[in-house]
Amino acid sequence: MKDYITIIGGGLAGAEAAYQIGKRGIKVKLYEMKPTKYSPAHSSENLAEIVCSNSFKSNLHTNACGLLKEELRLLNSLLIKIADEVQVPAGQALAVDRESFAKRVTEELEKIENIEIIRKEVTNLEELIQDGIVIIATGPLTSDELSKQIQKLTGQDKLAFYDAAAPIVQKESVNMNIAFWGDRYEQERKKEENIEDWQERIKINNKNIEDTGKEASYINLPMNKEEYEKFCNELVNAEVVELHKFEKREIFEGCMPIEIMAKRGIDTLRFGPLKPVGFTDPRTGRRPYAIVQLRQDNSAGNLFNMVGFQTNLKFGEQKRVFNMIPGLEEATFVKYGVMHRNTFINSPKLLDRTYNLKLNKNIYFAGQISGVEGYVESISSGMVCALNAINKIKGKNPIIFPEKTMIGALANYISTPKENFQPMNANFGILPNLEEKIKDKKVKYGKLADMSINVLKAISIKL
Repeated sequence: MKDYITIIGGGLAGAEAAYQIGKRGIKVKLYEMKPTKYSPAHSSENLAEIVCSNSFKSNLHTNACGLLKEELRLLNSLLIKIADEVQVPAGQALAVDRESFAKRVTEELEKIENIEIIRKEVTNLEELIQDGIVIIATGPLTSDELSKQIQKLTGQDKLAFYDAAAPIVQKESVNMNIAFWGDRYEQERKKEENIEDWQERIKINNKNIEDTGKEASYINLPMNKEEYEKFCNELVNAEVVELHKFEKREIFEGCMPIEIMAKRGIDTLRFGPLKPVGFTDPRTGRRPYAIVQLRQDNSAGNLFNMVGFQTNLKFGEQKRVFNMIPGLEEATFVKYGVMHRNTFINSPKLLDRTYNLKLNKNIYFAGQISGVEGYVESISSGMVCALNAINKIKGKNPIIFPEKTMIGALANYISTPKENFQPMNANFGILPNLEEKIKDKKVKYGKLADMSINVLKAISIKL
């Protein structure tokens, strides 16, 4: 085996991985195609260039991304350390001076003798992976040529070239006095039942599902005419995110945002993703005017996605408008809907909890191509890949971060089989539930954060 580790991509994940490996005395060959070639979104020659926002999100202990940053600080992350040093005023958030951040990261990596930065585009992946450990961290804008080679490497017919994900909510935040469980047409087949008997059966069914969580079904949110029309009016007038020019054609040809559908006519959604056919509202005994469905998103059954709600609305607007849906007035959104260019692999099928490729144990994927979403999440994946690549080259056992840590929960999420995989950011919904039920979110999140930090402290001594 080669006596060095190859990293392809000098973004946030690749830069963190290079630092962690290089500072431990192991040689690194870090390939970065800039300035020979730029992606449509990049312009600086520096490594770890950030483009969409200068914010690394909240620093609060009771915020999921704040917790993730705290975990990375415990593991001596270079990029979080530099972000802390070049931060600019942003209230409780960690925002940075973009140019200073990228410049400092580049300078720090250039100082490490073991790190060789190779400024050229990788066009022959097969050559690099021969008898050596490779971390692929090429990001959400991986070049077309390299994407084809990754397809061949992973055995996939295609990669996902854009992220069209619907919002995800915590099940416990859904008002089940309004919502009800069931699949389309199941209730329609039983409509001949006496209405009182039918309503009682639905109540019992709901309680059984709540108690066991074993029945594969949808959570349904019925709307009357007034609720539906008011919702549609706010939806079509809500503020949207401005896409990059290179994203527009690709995304809108592949997937229609719900707000665009709504603009085609007041009844469009009622004959599309909000179609009420096949359902009866147990509160009224009649078919709803429209219905929103929530589909289970993880094996634990505590996260549900909004079916058909891929959207380009700004995050604040999503919360405002989607909270208008009956049953979601107090919903906790662990992930908002997104629609943007984002190349990623089918990680649940391909990767394990160390971001290691199951088909070739010498290959790791880090950053957004692995299915994590966000700056800090990408840094986290780079950290996990680096520590495991180090152990592999030294002949040691893999390091699997416990699911009770945010780092481990992210790794677990992207490697756990699921029907419709979409990238995920840090959120408390992917951590295991506490044994006690706590209604106050701040108290609950504080306890989850304390649990995570204590678990990580216990294992970090051994790293």
